[in-house]
Amino acid sequence: MRILKNILTISLTIATTVSMAGNKERIGQAGSSQLLINPWASSAGMGGSNSAYLNGTEAFNWNISGLSAVNKTELYYSNVMLFSGSDISINSLGFGQRVGESSVLGISVNAMSFGDIPITTTANPDGGQGTFSPQFLNLAIGYARTFSNSIQGGGAIRIVSESINNVGATGVALDAGIRYVTGEHDKAKFGIALRNVGPKLRYSGDGLATTVLLQDAEFTVNQRAEGFEMPALLNIGASYDIYLLAKEPAEGEEATEVDDDAKPSDYRLTLAGTYTSNSFSPDQIRIGAEFGFLKYFAVRGGLVYEESVFSALGEGGRLNSNTGPSLGMSLMLPFKKKEDTGFSFDYGYRFSNPLGGTHSIGLRLSI
Repeated sequence: MRILKNILTISLTIATTVSMAGNKERIGQAGSSQLLINPWASSAGMGGSNSAYLNGTEAFNWNISGLSAVNKTELYYSNVMLFSGSDISINSLGFGQRVGESSVLGISVNAMSFGDIPITTTANPDGGQGTFSPQFLNLAIGYARTFSNSIQGGGAIRIVSESINNVGATGVALDAGIRYVTGEHDKAKFGIALRNVGPKLRYSGDGLATTVLLQDAEFTVNQRAEGFEMPALLNIGASYDIYLLAKEPAEGEEATEVDDDAKPSDYRLTLAGTYTSNSFSPDQIRIGAEFGFLKYFAVRGGLVYEESVFSALGEGGRLNSNTGPSLGMSLMLPFKKKEDTGFSFDYGYRFSNPLGGTHSIGLRLSI
């Protein structure tokens, strides 16, 4: 319990600092904004509103405590086609492994691809000198633990790398999260998580060097880039399960003892919400709902609200290309009915304007 108290104290202290840091004057002052993009397909369909009950490796992006729900081994691959037609994509791989009765270790890798970009210089503004491709890579190592039947917590260290052929920056960020589960059949869930907390990053490399002539002599001048902060944020989420068409014993059938883990119905409706406090962009309110049938099928939808999200894009209006709504679905093939093992296909779509919408496709294997 002492470990749990320490996690709660640290999380709440940093949470207060982060939540009070955001203001309009700081918009655009942070870098590494790719850390704000959701690279996982399932949660994309609910706009991240399901941060309180996300389980497995997908929890890396919302609340790392959900990693503790990995049954034994989980492998998850996801591909995001960001803003259709932009040729920008994100490939993600998550791996979780239970290492004890209550502990899980996990690894998450996110690689962003921008395609080939023509090389231009002041001397050759029209290109013709080949192409380059930026390399954005995030590697996270996480640990989550179940402290009791009601409380799970976890943390992750994330290595952030951004580079082109001759300039790059590397930094480290920390994530932490905790979740509380209560109610019959764990219907209610509450979670709080911090992400992207770390020191400033600074670009360096040969690309920042330039040659100058001074008194008929040639000198190489190295320019020092200004450091930039990472987009720290705080997620506070909650969810509640509603079971529809509750099972009833057949007429004349004698009541028998049932498994304590048996759900009261095969049909579940989950309502979820998340408040995201951003340090360098507008705060967001995320709401969503998911309807599921056993472990075979689920459909979901969500809405991400922020200031002026329903207005036109531009000065005095919307600051985000995403317009708010999202939707998705999952098809699952369980290996065993009473265990969280099986194979699933996830799809998510986020609406955008004037850019094309974002498609996310995921494949998950749990054993």
